[in-house]
Amino acid sequence: MDETDPEAVARLRATAHPVRLRILSLLTAEAMSAAEVARALDLTHANASYHLRQLHDVGELVVESEEKIRGGVAKRYRYDASREVADRSSAVDDRIAYARANGLEVERRLRDAGRGSGSSSDLEAWVPVEAWRRALDLLHEASHLLHAEARSAGTPETVHVSFTTNAFTMTGGLEGDAARWVPGRDTGQDAGQETGR
Repeated sequence: MDETDPEAVARLRATAHPVRLRILSLLTAEAMSAAEVARALDLTHANASYHLRQLHDVGELVVESEEKIRGGVAKRYRYDASREVADRSSAVDDRIAYARANGLEVERRLRDAGRGSGSSSDLEAWVPVEAWRRALDLLHEASHLLHAEARSAGTPETVHVSFTTNAFTMTGGLEGDAARWVPGRDTGQDAGQETGR
C-alpha cells in the first residue's frame, strides 16, 4: 500500500489519542451515546461528542441506533472490531504517534491493575518467517476472541482486562511479500482482509 494513502493516515491519526483508544475499548462491549461515554470516562459532553465524531468520520465507529431526546437525536455508536477494514499500514511517524498514545493508555491501565493473572512480553529477535506468521495468527485470534466476548462494564462474572499488542517486522531480514502475514493464511480463515485495531 502507498504509505501516503490519505484514508489510512486519517484512520491512524484519529486513533492516535489516549481518550479515543479508551472510547474504542468502551464501545467494543456496547453501543453508547455521547452522554453515556462522557459519564463513563468522566468527560464533558462536548469533548465526548468531538472524539466520537472524529472516530466516526474515519470509519472507526458505526452508528448502531438513533433515538429522539428532548427535540434532538442521540446517536449510539459502537466499535466493531470484526468488520473488514482496509490495510492500516502508514508512515512511520504516524505509527509512532499511535504507539505513544497506546503507551499512555497502558500506563493509565497499569495504575488500575488488579491482582490476578497476566502476561507481559518484550522481544527483538530474528525468527523463522513461519514462526512469525504463526505468532501473528495467535495474536490475531486472541484479539478477536476478547473483542467478541467484551461485555458492559460491571457485568457479573466478568474480569476487567487490558490487552495491547504491537508486533511488526524490522529492517535487516526478510521484508515485503517474503515476510508478509495474512490473517488465517494457514488456518483456513478468510485470508483476504485484515480486521480489528
